[in-house]
Amino acid sequence: MDMAALIAVIGVAFFFTYTNGFHDSANAIATSVSTRALTPRAALAMAAVMNLAGAFLGSGVAHTVSSGIIETPVGSQGMAILFAGLVGAIAWNLVTWYFGLPSSSSHALFGGLVGAALAGGTGVIWSGVIDKIIVPMVVSPVVGLVGGFLVMLAILWIFKRANPHRAKRNFRVAQTASAAAMALAHGLQDAQKTMGIVVMALTISGRQTTGDIPIWVKISCATMLSLGTYAGGWRIMRTLGRKIIELDPPQGFAAEATASTVMYITSFVFKAPISTTHVITAAIMGAGATKRIRAVRWGVAKNIVLGWFITMPAAGLVAALMYWLVHLLFL
Repeated sequence: MDMAALIAVIGVAFFFTYTNGFHDSANAIATSVSTRALTPRAALAMAAVMNLAGAFLGSGVAHTVSSGIIETPVGSQGMAILFAGLVGAIAWNLVTWYFGLPSSSSHALFGGLVGAALAGGTGVIWSGVIDKIIVPMVVSPVVGLVGGFLVMLAILWIFKRANPHRAKRNFRVAQTASAAAMALAHGLQDAQKTMGIVVMALTISGRQTTGDIPIWVKISCATMLSLGTYAGGWRIMRTLGRKIIELDPPQGFAAEATASTVMYITSFVFKAPISTTHVITAAIMGAGATKRIRAVRWGVAKNIVLGWFITMPAAGLVAALMYWLVHLLFL
């Protein structure tokens, strides 16, 4: 039974990573595709490869997820909590993908874990939730918004005398690099979150006593994220690439450069698991607002931000219901 539970949790964790990949593939490539800097399939292939590479760049975020959000649960109850938390996150990913809403897979996972932990009577490390999740959730989009605006202003000032057509053509080339940086940062952030869950499952089952991430876990999570990315989330890509604002190549470059910088800093310096979706969406709004404030479709932006705030409670509620169902049938 213990081995079956472990296999079930790890299998669901890998499926969550796959949904994370196709849900969030738009984060890395939507701006490059919308500005025609890259073709959709070329962009997805590049993003998949860079996601795979990014997963091996660090482990700080994984350790935060595995030990800084909920107390490590024990036994079959612990496995049920992890299983239910993952199901809650997957459910939210699929719902928001269907409606083309660029919400956060990361916060769906955290909400699912907290909801399942509360339902199962396991302690939640509220200081970790506030410091590592809530504060970055609020601060990172603000930094992305302001950063995207300032970087785009700097580009406009530096290239004010340049030929517009030549500048746009050069920025299309530059977007290949900025999109690759985004995809690498996405792999660095999001693959590690599932690694943390798998390490928790191995610890609960007694098959691991340290917080180290086995190489097979890194390879598996990175591969599933990469495969999901290549599958592509076209619904969300249209929202990010065109419904918020019609981007041109300099704006796309400014948004991607800003968002990837924020993600590298939070990963390596603060080891905080932030939402790539929140950061790139805010950076797109900031870069687009330099054209004129009304160029941004703030009605669409409002719906996206509202989705951010309900992500954790919604995923947590589904996870709690799933935990009670598992508890009723199997525990």
